[in-house]
Order: sequence, then structure tokens, then C-alpha cells
Amino acid sequence: MTEMPTATTPEGISIKGEMKSGYDTVLTPQALDFVAGLHREFKERRDNLLERRRVRQKEIDGGAQLEFLDATREIRTTDWQVAPVPHDLEKRNVEITGPVARKMVINALNSAADVFMADFEDANSPTWSNTVEGQINLYDAIRHQIDFVDERRGKSYELTDDPATLMVRPRGWHLDEKHLFVDGAAVPAGLVDFGLYFFHNARELMQRNKGPYFYLPKLESHLEARLWNDVFEYAQNELQIPRGTIKATVLLETIHAAFEMDEILYELREHSAGLNAGRWDYIFSAIKTFRNQQKPPLPDRAQVTMSVPFMKAYTDRLVQVCHRRGAHAIGGMAAFIPTGDEETNEMALRKVGQDKEREAKDGFDGTWVAHPGLVEVARKPFDAVLDGKPHQKHRRRDDVEVSEQDLVHFEIPRASITEKGMRTNINVGIQYIESWLQGVGAAAIFNLMEDAATAEISRSQIWQWLHRHDTTLDDGRSIDMALYRQLVDEEMQQIRELVGSQRFDSGRFDDARRIFDRVATDDDFAEFFTLVAYDELE
Repeated sequence: MTEMPTATTPEGISIKGEMKSGYDTVLTPQALDFVAGLHREFKERRDNLLERRRVRQKEIDGGAQLEFLDATREIRTTDWQVAPVPHDLEKRNVEITGPVARKMVINALNSAADVFMADFEDANSPTWSNTVEGQINLYDAIRHQIDFVDERRGKSYELTDDPATLMVRPRGWHLDEKHLFVDGAAVPAGLVDFGLYFFHNARELMQRNKGPYFYLPKLESHLEARLWNDVFEYAQNELQIPRGTIKATVLLETIHAAFEMDEILYELREHSAGLNAGRWDYIFSAIKTFRNQQKPPLPDRAQVTMSVPFMKAYTDRLVQVCHRRGAHAIGGMAAFIPTGDEETNEMALRKVGQDKEREAKDGFDGTWVAHPGLVEVARKPFDAVLDGKPHQKHRRRDDVEVSEQDLVHFEIPRASITEKGMRTNINVGIQYIESWLQGVGAAAIFNLMEDAATAEISRSQIWQWLHRHDTTLDDGRSIDMALYRQLVDEEMQQIRELVGSQRFDSGRFDDARRIFDRVATDDDFAEFFTLVAYDELE
């Protein structure tokens, strides 16, 4: 990768991606200096926390269990609350999520959802162009100067006068941005995403009676939350913005974090906007964390519903902890995409409505959808329980008692692993990775909007089933490499027939299969498929 210096690149900073027309809107010398400051202040701590993750995983591989922390018992047992959120974050009954592509930003902000989470992480393939142009798109959206013309369809898109409140999800601590270096080291990707957005937009948002609001992904401990809190304080001080202006919701999507909910809220209490139940990544994290312990393998993904014991324990505890601390509790994703088939739509929308009704009755203050067509379906159950209020934090859920064992109780009655489940994991996993390699991080597959969590669940389930040598299908067949190879060959042919020979041959399906094979079958479990595949992106 060649370096692309400019005449105004600050000292110590190297841009190794192409500087296309317009990129200087956000890659200004001042903004790059700000990001470099974040890097120099916090990269070493980030690296130490990643090493702490590796040490902790080795301990778990050796038989250690996750537990509530003795050292933070006082935080869990004493009364305290997070700071109040601003008015535009009070009502979050329906939040829509999606990548930072220009048309999708406009459609999401116009969707009638309360919040749009613009995603630089799982719904975004982190090509250099997606990363930089995503920042430009948000810059323009905040200033109401964004539009888009779809020449193929002859359709124009513009922002309405009353768009959804904007929140931004930077990439996780585990990722680096290979196109931006400071003092010879790649900058942590989350600091790039956060730093560019905050530098350019914090004051503009405040002038519009809004603020810089974020979603924080894949935290594994309260120490990682503390690092983000220190990043926020540093950034506010550098730009002379009042403390507490930044608000952030943490995605509770690792099983480690489920044991530290109070502690995570406490670390971010001045900047906290609550917790979100990131259901798909949470399942992936459960498999990944206990991959080398003899816990029951999880069944087909479709059978790991929110009502199974360990998922219900996690979400009930999330609502209880959030409401005790005065924080929002936001529910999980509805990924269905409405189709032209009325029968399919009716069945899927009924399931979405039932899922959101469960969340509303369990005490959640809001929920996620992936498509504008689901906004009103998701809103209806919350309207029914809120009675005009913006949230239901008054519901303390004192009835909930969740033990350490409840959070790791992976036995699921009457569950099974099926050939159909294996085929779905293989097919969807390969299709998603191919889309990601093509620069599309939110992919419509079988009427669902899938993101990187899809591929992670798919490959981690295959890995778990293959590496538990006594694991069988519901028909008694052993799950082994011979069966896996047979099904992969057959599913590759199915994908060819599904997408057409021209699309298949011009795409990157062979590359996707190679990557899926590696992360699903290697003896060493890859931490994230994105770390394996990132070098294959431009």
C-alpha cells in the first residue's frame, strides 16, 4: 500500500489511502492533529487492554469461570445514578441502524424512527472510501446539505425537516485503521471514527440543540469503558466543550460485559446513555469465550431465541441494572426486510411485533430495526405500555434475580442441530463475507439485513460443532470435516444458482469460501473474521 502524503499532512501522520476529491473536507490538518493526539494519548492503554483480553481468554481456556467482580462489589450494591440525558435522547422507542452510505443515511434519518445509529462497525465494510465518505456523509447530514441522486432509478433523496436523532457507532477496540498511521503505528480504528466525527461536528450539533452521541461496541470490561470515558474527557477538554456533553450507549454484546453491567455504567456515568442488548454478537461471544470448555454446544441459530435461559437472564438483568441506575435499556435488532410477497411479509411482521411486544413488556425503553418498513410495527407495542411517556425507567424489575450460573446456563430444552442449520450457516456466512469483501457491510440475504455479526455466529457455530467431536445432527450423523466439506461444496453451487453465474463469476465467492473455511475450521479460533479478512480490503 503506497503512502499518499499531502502538502498539509501534519508531522508524524501518514495517510496510506487514496486522497480522492472531497476527502479534504474531513481529513483536514487540524482534524488529523486531533486524531493523532488521541492516538498518542490512548493507544498504549488500548493495546494493554487487548492483551488483558488475551490473558483472560487463556484463563478461561484453562477452566476459569466468569464471575461478578469482588473488587467492584460496592459499585453493584450502593445507590448511584448516571447523569440525565438531553431532551433529544429521552425518547428512543424505535432506533434504526445502518451503514454510513449516503442514500442509507438519508433514508434512515427520514424513517420516522426516534434515533438513527450510523454504523462504522458491523454494518460497514471498512474500506478506506467507506470510512472517509461516511464521515463526509454525516458532516453533510448534520448541516442539512446532504442529497443523493440514484441515476439508475431516476430518484432523488433529500433530508426532511425533522430527521431522527443521530448516534454514531465507531469501530471496536480490537480494530486498527490500516490507512492512517501516527508515528509509524496504525491508529486504533475507533479513535479515527470517533475523532473525525467529534472534531468536525460536536460544536455544530450543539448549535443545533443536539449533541455528539455514540454507541460503543464489543466492550469486554469496565476498564474498556473507562478508557472510552477518558477519551471523551480528553476530547471535550481539547475542544473546550463542557464535560458530559458526549453521551454514549454501550452495546452489551459480550458475555464478559454481562458480568460488569453496573461497573460499565458507573465508569461512563457522566456520559452514559444506557445499554443495548446486542443479541447476535452476544451469542457469538458466548461461543467464542467458552469454546474450549465442555459446555453444551448451542443449537441452530434460529433456536437460540431471546426466551432461552441464558439470553433471558442477560436481558432481564440489563433492564434491571439500567433502570436502577436511571439509564435507558434498549432492546435487540429486528432484521427482517419487507418483500413483495404479502404472505411472507405478514408472517415476518407478526413475529417482529411479538418480539417487540416481549421487549416492551419486559421493561425495555426502546428497540432496534434494520428497515424503515419496520418502524411503526416496532413502535406499536411500546406505545401500548408507555402511555405517552418517553420511557419506562420507573419499572425497576425488582422481581429479577440473576446468578452467575444463570448467565452461562447454555442448556436449551428440546434444541437440536440440523443439516438445515449447518447449510444456513455456511450459505449465509459465505454470502455475507463476499458482500463485505466487495465493500458492502449491510447485506440483504434471505429477506434479512445481515451484518458482520451474522458471519461471526455462522462460522463460530460451525467451528464449535466441528471441534466437539461428539456433536451430532438431529438424525444421528456425526458433524465432521467430511460432512462439512460436502455441505460447503453443495452450498457454493446453491449460491451460484441464487445469484446467477455472471454475478458469481465476477464476484469474490471463492475468496469468501477460503476465509470462511479458515475461521470455521482452523484449530486456532480467530478472534474476529474481520481481522483475518481486513488485509483483503482496499
